[in-house]
Amino acid sequence: MAETSWTVRQVVEMLEVDEAFIDDLIDEEILGPICEMDPPVRLFTQVELEKLWLAKVLVKELGVNLAGVDVILDMRKKMIEMRRQFDAILEDLANQFRESRR
Repeated sequence: MAETSWTVRQVVEMLEVDEAFIDDLIDEEILGPICEMDPPVRLFTQVELEKLWLAKVLVKELGVNLAGVDVILDMRKKMIEMRRQFDAILEDLANQFRESRR
């Protein structure tokens, strides 16, 4: 199943952001759109939309600069991965406990 993606124009309308803001996030390597060559177009996945929405909130509502946005989004990504690892460890421990009780 192909992942849904949106064009810059669709993203601008959906999230009510300026294209210049999107360009700034791309320049700072905070966003990484998919670039299709024929015709040339930048597409954004659901993950990139979430990052853009969070960046918008951080900048517009909380006054965070782009360097801060980058740090916060990186920390968020690491926290999500750590949570996945923690959940896997808990699941493994639960399985070991169930096995030991047999």
